[in-house]
Amino acid sequence: MNQLINIRAILIPIATLFFLTSCHREKGNEHQPNILLILADDMGYSDIGCYGGEISTPNLDALAENGIRFTDFYNSARCCPTRASLMTGLYPHECGIGHMTHISNGPGYLGILNDSCVTIPEVLAAVGYSTGISGKWHAGTVKKSWPENRGFQKSYCIHNWVDSYFKVLKGCEIFEDGKLVIPATANPGEYEPQPDGKEWYTTDVFTSKAIEHIDLALAEGKPFFEYVAYNAPHWPLEAHDEVIEKYLDKYVAGYEKLRQDKYEKMIEMGLVSPDWELPEKDTPEWESLPDTVKADLQFLRAIYSAQIDIMDDNIGRMVNHLKEKGELDNTLIFFLSDNGCSAEPMGEDYGWQWGKNTQRNYGKWRKDSGRAGTSQGRVWTVTSNTPFRKFKRYCHEGGIATPLIVHWPKGIKNTGTMDEEPGHVVDIMATCLEVSGANYPENRDGIPVLPKQGISLVDNFNGKVGKKHDFIFWEHEGHGAIRKGNWKLVSDNPEDETLWELYDLNSNRTETNNLAEKYPERVEELKVLWEKTAYETKVWPKPSRETAKPNPIEY
Repeated sequence: MNQLINIRAILIPIATLFFLTSCHREKGNEHQPNILLILADDMGYSDIGCYGGEISTPNLDALAENGIRFTDFYNSARCCPTRASLMTGLYPHECGIGHMTHISNGPGYLGILNDSCVTIPEVLAAVGYSTGISGKWHAGTVKKSWPENRGFQKSYCIHNWVDSYFKVLKGCEIFEDGKLVIPATANPGEYEPQPDGKEWYTTDVFTSKAIEHIDLALAEGKPFFEYVAYNAPHWPLEAHDEVIEKYLDKYVAGYEKLRQDKYEKMIEMGLVSPDWELPEKDTPEWESLPDTVKADLQFLRAIYSAQIDIMDDNIGRMVNHLKEKGELDNTLIFFLSDNGCSAEPMGEDYGWQWGKNTQRNYGKWRKDSGRAGTSQGRVWTVTSNTPFRKFKRYCHEGGIATPLIVHWPKGIKNTGTMDEEPGHVVDIMATCLEVSGANYPENRDGIPVLPKQGISLVDNFNGKVGKKHDFIFWEHEGHGAIRKGNWKLVSDNPEDETLWELYDLNSNRTETNNLAEKYPERVEELKVLWEKTAYETKVWPKPSRETAKPNPIEY
């Protein structure tokens, strides 16, 4: 009898564990899809293969082939504003993050999510979703704006920016479910060893944690919303040596040749009209550079490419895991970037602290880079954003255009297609609401919530013509733009009325033919609409820099 009792004591917990890890959805939520939202950091419009890029991205390419590629989708020109807008379905200034998170400077520039917005995880949790985040938050370092306090039930993230892929540096500490788990240290692997003795690397770790969150949700019998916010391919440039080696010989011909090749490939793919001329280059002639400079630049691009390659491999890990769990068909996957490729620091053609940080001791150099690590430089950034003008921070197409891949076998009928309808990151909230059956609330903790700006993409999934944006609005760091239909008004300084540029994006999305003088009435119409929206969304009046106060990094 005692032996029988002991056997039962062993078998019952095992049976319970088996049930929890294999159970189906709770009754009533079987129709709700899982949602996997994947965000890249500082990745250019045409870096990945299915958007004309030369970097190996077979997993993203497969998602695009079996899903939809949106060609005219937009972000908010910078990491913090985009992340805030993506999470809330509002324009960045409306929810309090019109610029960065380190300062507070009035209603549109609080540097934290305000009390008049609601997040995707907050609305989805109300209808039974398990909500998780893994990666870079960057939508507030003050506790009330942490993801743990804005609807995420499971979290593993850095609240601030990320300064290294191999280290956890000061200000970039890692929190799990609101608790500090990896402080600033040179050896995060000591706190969290990786399987098979692999080196601790943010992209790999963030993926592993996202998979943990997914498994916990499935064990609970709930649909999941998992937000995977990679810091790849944001600088500093750091990647696994064996992946870098794949690209060391790929860029011998230089950035000019790569840009032209990508442009021609995009025309062939139907992403770019042959009528859109490639903007004039404003980078040094590749052949004029010394061989040592060419070698360094090739190496920088190789690391950048390796970062994207590694991210794609990790996306493949998540997709394969969903297949194994039988969940891929009913998982709505979004993939996009938070802004155009970065040319930071401004004015550095060849990258951050060129000459100081660039060394040809390649294998060891990346281990010691940290915050001082270099970027790929403006010369390659122009190539990453092919065929568009400018880059991160600006409201020209190179700063705000993002690839958007949507994959959902159970919910998308017109797979393998490209959708040219203009959209914005605010549309992700509206789409999540529709597919989940959640309602957008009028109040949050008794405070009225601003009306959402986005439009659901569900009609697009079925090849239907749904509701369209009347217009889409941008402002960041004194740059502004508005798109209404195929017309776009853009300026590097909207306060100077002489600097507005007008483009017909249907015939010239590369913004090389300024029509402002030809159509002054249209310029005036769009300028008045931009200014009106600037006041309505708390962009204007612009606060004085003298009134800005630092936001703390709380622990």
